[in-house]
Amino acid sequence: MNDPDHAAPGARNRLIAGVRSAVVPGRDDPDVTLLPGNLSLRVPILAILFAMTIGFTAGSIAIAIVDYHVRPGLAWPLGVLQAAPLIFAARWPLAAWRVAAAGLLLTVVVRHGTGFMPWPVTAILALIVILFFTGVGSDRQTTVGVGAVTIAGVLLPAVVFGMPGWFGMILAGIAAVALTFGDAVGGRHSAVEELRRREEQHRQDLARQAVLEERARIARELHDVVAHHMSVIAMQAEAAPYKIPDLPDAAKQTFGVVRDAAREALTETRRVVGLLRSDDEGAERAPQPGLDRLDDLVAAARRSGLSVASVVVGMPRPLHAGVDLSAYRIVQESLSNASRYAPGAQVQIEIKYSAEALRVSVTDDGPRSTPAESQGGGHGLVGMRERVTMLDGRFEAGPRDGSGWSVVAELPYGDPD
Repeated sequence: MNDPDHAAPGARNRLIAGVRSAVVPGRDDPDVTLLPGNLSLRVPILAILFAMTIGFTAGSIAIAIVDYHVRPGLAWPLGVLQAAPLIFAARWPLAAWRVAAAGLLLTVVVRHGTGFMPWPVTAILALIVILFFTGVGSDRQTTVGVGAVTIAGVLLPAVVFGMPGWFGMILAGIAAVALTFGDAVGGRHSAVEELRRREEQHRQDLARQAVLEERARIARELHDVVAHHMSVIAMQAEAAPYKIPDLPDAAKQTFGVVRDAAREALTETRRVVGLLRSDDEGAERAPQPGLDRLDDLVAAARRSGLSVASVVVGMPRPLHAGVDLSAYRIVQESLSNASRYAPGAQVQIEIKYSAEALRVSVTDDGPRSTPAESQGGGHGLVGMRERVTMLDGRFEAGPRDGSGWSVVAELPYGDPD
């Protein structure tokens, strides 16, 4: 995924302009605050805004009364309109700007032709902060519109009624800077949030892809098991009339039906599983592995640098082919994860034949991050969970107390082969 700082300028602008209104709080939803969700940051910012609002409002009223000689009955409402909207600018920036701009314009009308600047400096400072929040919380088109209305609808009338033009240009530049800075902060935040959202979506896509790939792999492996049994059924049905003398015609016909159904099922199974194979993937000819090859897994893990010990608890018993294969794959994937994320660790493998289920436990003592936190990791856990779910078993995986990782799977016994 490309960083917007390194993308082409046009693409970067389209990214920021196109997505930030959906990402940055307040750009489209007026009920969403622009303040951070972290209370350790939110509370101080609210306190600062409250203090600034009190100070700017009181200053605007006091300056209007003392310096501009405005009657208190008029100075109070004008001061509140000019500065008090700052208190809710972080939540409703456009509404705050509208109220403040109306207060400033009303002051120009009431005090036209009086003094160097018709507004107290505290009112201008409050407007600058409100414009900043407006730039953060609005899309670029709205931000430009706010700037144009502020200049043409507030500053220009003040110039017409006596404020020096050069000073009006200075105030217009300050307003433009506040809006531009807010727009840049909002754009940067929106780009970061969009990248975070896309990364999360990418992780979810990888997880879904891992599930589908693992299900396809399970289907391909079980195909070999099913194909074996269907072949046995077809051969036994074919041989039954020759092995059983004086077999009634009805029984021969039944065996023929069983033989044909088994062959048809075998053909359909091969056809469906063939769709799950990639173009460059040939059919697997080797028999599917089981726990009888556990020693081979242990030996391969030791060659990769792990210190592996295995133990079998209970009396071994014949296992359903799916259970045997799934137990083998769980041990194989667990050892692969230990080798990848905790090289050199000590690994304990326990295969326990209990009364109701086969319990497979693989633990290691290596310090490492969880596979889900590692790049591309966590998909092996998805595959193991899929296998256990297929067999109506129970699966647990996670960090151990202190250090290391633990994988435990309980696989109910099926009918033995």
